Amino acid sequence: MKFMLLGGIAALSLGLAVQDPLDAAEITATQVSGPVYMLEGYGGNIGLVLTEGGPVMIDDQFAQLEDKIRAAVEELAGTKNPSYVLNTHFHGDHTGSNEGFGTTSILVAHDQVRARLLAGDRREGPAPASALPVLTHADGMTLHLDGQTLELRHFPAAHTDGDSVVLFHEAKVVHMGDIMFNGMFPFIDTGSGGTVKGYLSALKSIHEDLPADWKVIPGHGPLASRADIKALHDMILATGKIVAARKAEGMSKEDCVAAGLPEEWDSWSWQFISTDSWIETLYQRLD
Repeated sequence: MKFMLLGGIAALSLGLAVQDPLDAAEITATQVSGPVYMLEGYGGNIGLVLTEGGPVMIDDQFAQLEDKIRAAVEELAGTKNPSYVLNTHFHGDHTGSNEGFGTTSILVAHDQVRARLLAGDRREGPAPASALPVLTHADGMTLHLDGQTLELRHFPAAHTDGDSVVLFHEAKVVHMGDIMFNGMFPFIDTGSGGTVKGYLSALKSIHEDLPADWKVIPGHGPLASRADIKALHDMILATGKIVAARKAEGMSKEDCVAAGLPEEWDSWSWQFISTDSWIETLYQRLD
């Protein structure tokens, strides 16, 4: 995602015509384990599990990609209509195609996902009826589908206030939603109930519960492992301690940002959450 956005900025600076990255996006599928696949396009990673009763999809990226997503699902499952679409949270790069999929699939999510979609976010108005989850949970739920057990586990005040991770128990795979940005500074949506403390708590809980041989679909970034969950957790803990110590010494937010972070964390910076942005998040939201 970050490379396509950077390419668009470079084209603008040269006065070149810029192609909409959503028009250029292609959906690629990677088999994760058994019937579970990860679909990548533009936006949050999609999970897909094939069952005899039809495919089940986790998240659905942007509305402009619906037809491409359906084509990729059909190639793998023989049908373009998932039986269920599970939303890990409400952000548009994970729920943007809800309106279309909601006409053919059962939408499932945490209570707060429906509430936030219904209320509308800072950029868009309320979602149409077909985009709203029709099955919601307050603290987790389990789907038993043709021998596949899909557990939705809620973590409060992590990336947002309505996050679910999805565990595929037979396939030994977990879809983390945006509770995991693999190898990147995470976006913690503090304006929508997310907290650094809750994000750390969620990562710690999942890492402790997850067997070492499970595979991990992150919300953003390449396919991951249990060790990658710990690496993200440890990065947040280590950088948080640095910023907390500076704050305790009386450094302003601006001075903390100017001081940066040790170079070992340089590779975690990306276009959406740069090192400066990450320090600002830690400085403002460590409590």
